Amino acid sequence: MTQILGHNYIGGQRSAAGQLNLQSIDASTGEALPFDFFQATPEEVDAAAKAAAAAYPTYRSLSAERRAQFLDAIADELDALGDDFVAVVCRETALPAARIQGERGRTSGQMRLFAKVLRRGDFYGVRIDQALPERKPLPRPDLRQYRIGLGPVAVFGASNFPLAFSTAGGDTASALAAGCPVVFKAHSGHMATAERVADAIIRAAEKTGMPAGVFNMIYGGGVGEALVKHPAIQGVGFTGSLKGGRALCDMAAARAQPIPVFAEMSSINPVIVLPQALQARAESVARDLTASVVQGCGQFCTNPGLVIGIRSPQFSAFVQQVAGFIGDQPAQTMLNAGTLSSYGKGLKKLLAHPGIEHLAGQAQQGNQAQPQLFKADVSLLIKGDEVLQEEVFGPTTVFVEVADQAQLSAALNGLHGQLTATIIGEPADFAQFAELTPLLEQKVGRILLNGYPTGVEVCDSMVHGGPYPATSDARGTSVGTLAIDRFLRPVCFQNYPDSLLPDALKNGNPLRIQRLVDGQPSREAI
Repeated sequence: MTQILGHNYIGGQRSAAGQLNLQSIDASTGEALPFDFFQATPEEVDAAAKAAAAAYPTYRSLSAERRAQFLDAIADELDALGDDFVAVVCRETALPAARIQGERGRTSGQMRLFAKVLRRGDFYGVRIDQALPERKPLPRPDLRQYRIGLGPVAVFGASNFPLAFSTAGGDTASALAAGCPVVFKAHSGHMATAERVADAIIRAAEKTGMPAGVFNMIYGGGVGEALVKHPAIQGVGFTGSLKGGRALCDMAAARAQPIPVFAEMSSINPVIVLPQALQARAESVARDLTASVVQGCGQFCTNPGLVIGIRSPQFSAFVQQVAGFIGDQPAQTMLNAGTLSSYGKGLKKLLAHPGIEHLAGQAQQGNQAQPQLFKADVSLLIKGDEVLQEEVFGPTTVFVEVADQAQLSAALNGLHGQLTATIIGEPADFAQFAELTPLLEQKVGRILLNGYPTGVEVCDSMVHGGPYPATSDARGTSVGTLAIDRFLRPVCFQNYPDSLLPDALKNGNPLRIQRLVDGQPSREAI
């Protein structure tokens, strides 16, 4: 196993100017692991941001093919991380080996997917309006548009996905694909994991001849604010709590030059169970819903935290079925002590709320999370009650019973923005409740029929985003190829001679890419 040094990564070099006072913790036992890490100093944060800025002009000017080769090389290095690496991740997160192996494959797969995006060229967003010198009363100039990377991007690692949403995760992959060097802030919950992945990225950068500073990583508390406020940073990617995401958004907005923050923050992911589905398959829905709630100890941003149904004897029986299944679920170890503490605080808020009733689950105690089930009065949802709409990150969900179809629409109108919403129904339900889809389109980024939201496919069509507070910018996604759009901006060239245009905009077009020419799609190649 490669030795864990605990150094920061700046400009392709290791740096250890700060104090050696950060400790990796075994998530299952709470014991210190034999890995120590250096707190990044203000000077190191500054140096990391400047190293990314120095790399930007060279990196963004590389061909799409060169950047694709870099991403493919990262994927190869990630796939080569062996059982010793998986064991480290398991110890830091308490996640099972099979989960980590699968997540490693997803992480390398994301890199390869963005390499394909680079090679097909549609990310350039090329638009060409050719000159019309004879147009009356005024001629039209030649106008050509494409997109370039914003500049250096700060990325914050997530706690719940130590690989797919962290060091080489989707934000890093999409930023690098866009031509943006990255400064990564390692999550304190899995610093040894972050170092092993950072080593893989640096090896790939060296093998493919990338500029020093294309990827940098810093450790420690208190460094995020300095990083976001650094004038070299031009965008931020974040996955985490609403409180943390809002703080970053406020910092970025208060800069002399405000910058965008693409934060995925909070979602309770409502599941709507319709009457005919309960008539046809109530028990299987109850089992599958329970499995989704407790999967991975509920530590998914798409965990179903709210279940809504229409009052009926069948719905009452369904609630009791789920209560029985939840009561039978074992306690699970969470990612770290901080996550467990937050889960406990969230449960206390639900238990103390006068409009919320506890239905099932052992009292929360010890160092594991106990699955829980609650029921809330529908008036809380209609009025937009903050406690009911606050994400409780862990294996718990809240049932809400509505009186009829009209009250269902009223309840959904009271929802805040969400990542997902799920409709469980039969064909007759979909015909009767046709208004649900256009209503939910305004509330969420992804609508599911007869499935469960815990599972996010990495592909072109996926949207892992949604209106605030699910994300800070509802126009984007943090999963899927559209994620690259967050880190690109358009540039227009007017009356440029062909010889001075970027290759993607030239008449001869040496790139096989999709282009919009005079309003008509075209694909040109040598």
